[in-house]
Amino acid sequence: MIDLTCVVHVHSRHSDGSGTVEEIAAAAAAAAADVVLLTDHDTLAARYHGEERWHGSVLVCVGEEVTKRPGHHYLAFGIDEPIDHSTRTPQEVVDAVARQGGLGFTAHPFSTGVRPFPFIPTTAWDDPFPPGATGVELWSLLTDTVERIRHRHDPLRLLLSPRASKLLDAPRPEALAAWDRATATRRVVAIGGLDAHQMGLRLGGRVPLRLMSYRRSFELLRTHVLLERPPSGDAAADRAAVYEALREGRCYLARDVIAPAGGFRFWADGPEHVEMGSEAQAGGFTLHVRLPRKASVRLLRDGVEVAHTVRGSSLDAASGGPGVYRVEATLPEHGRQRSWIVSNPIYLR
Repeated sequence: MIDLTCVVHVHSRHSDGSGTVEEIAAAAAAAAADVVLLTDHDTLAARYHGEERWHGSVLVCVGEEVTKRPGHHYLAFGIDEPIDHSTRTPQEVVDAVARQGGLGFTAHPFSTGVRPFPFIPTTAWDDPFPPGATGVELWSLLTDTVERIRHRHDPLRLLLSPRASKLLDAPRPEALAAWDRATATRRVVAIGGLDAHQMGLRLGGRVPLRLMSYRRSFELLRTHVLLERPPSGDAAADRAAVYEALREGRCYLARDVIAPAGGFRFWADGPEHVEMGSEAQAGGFTLHVRLPRKASVRLLRDGVEVAHTVRGSSLDAASGGPGVYRVEATLPEHGRQRSWIVSNPIYLR
């Protein structure tokens, strides 16, 4: 498998971001990311401007954040036309993306609102897992981080040293629990989204005043996709391969800023070979986890730990029957255990 690092849910000057697509691609390259999944609000303008292509070492794929208000935002990829949401319900938006052959993820669906700023509305979904959606933005970095602010010094500490902030220690526990409940009945792909805007003031072709640069955002959370073969250099074919990996759940969330996660693998062997994201009939399987460095690793079935290792780089465990199996890995940093990797599941039914 070929492991590519993606930065997902990114906004450019085509909507409310402060950077051009070229600048975003350059920031991704500087952050050692391979793919940018651009999601400007209610537009595919970057594609119409010929910017959906390889920019040096970085592939830019153009999707759309379908922005119903309030809430019910939807990240859509693989579509040919923007989705008109003016008269559509959230479910009808999901259906419209599917009719175009696209894939979609509910954006910041577990939002609870910002306690210090009650005038900022929640962007939650009534149902974070609507029928027909490919999956869910399990960790919504901007929304989850801002909504965890409780003390007046938290924002300053976050801006001065985002890597060290306790606000970025792990996904929302309630999001993980809801995801576990949803996957009990159907496959639901999880991704990590940044909602990166590089909020700031653009002057003379630069953004000298900004709260969080694209590069810093791109270092904080990635979605790794596993491709069956190396990129070909043909942007259309490589984009299709990235989308196929996302659709099939051959992807995982990682905080490469703590340690590079490339090389992580999760699969099952038994009556057949089952890759992460896939489904098989339960019976006689052994689950395998491999990591690029030693970490604390938990194997969970239906959200409950069934095996673990401390400071290990591998874990092998016999399946205990039907269930939805996934992996969480943590590493110590700044005196505490922090999320490093969250896998997508293997479904043994």
